[in-house]
Amino acid sequence: MDQPAARLRIDKWLWAARFFKTRSLAAQAVEGGRVRLNGERVKPAKDLRPGDEVSIRIDELEWVIEVRAVSARRGPAAAARELYAERPQSRARRQLMIDARKSLPEPAFGLRGRPTKRDRRMLRRFTGD
Repeated sequence: MDQPAARLRIDKWLWAARFFKTRSLAAQAVEGGRVRLNGERVKPAKDLRPGDEVSIRIDELEWVIEVRAVSARRGPAAAARELYAERPQSRARRQLMIDARKSLPEPAFGLRGRPTKRDRRMLRRFTGD
């Protein structure tokens, strides 16, 4: 882990911790208010330090984490997980949302491909062509 100054821009840290694929996506999320630092809305250039609490909302999922270390380098996922610790309540809430999403039917379940020959005949009969 990279800790020369022990503080880093929040958008860089979110990218290094692998919450967002690119730094510009992280900056857009911070600007859009989907990332809060210690309960407050911040700008992408705001400095982040170990011990800070960050809440991140991506779609309907929300992480509430404590920053353990800062790193300006994006490393492997195992190293990224060392940068933060998720609150147990946050993990439980997120797991409930994931389970609820899995229990819903697949959105494309009712969709099929091209109509079959039988379907086309029924359509012709219905429309009168």
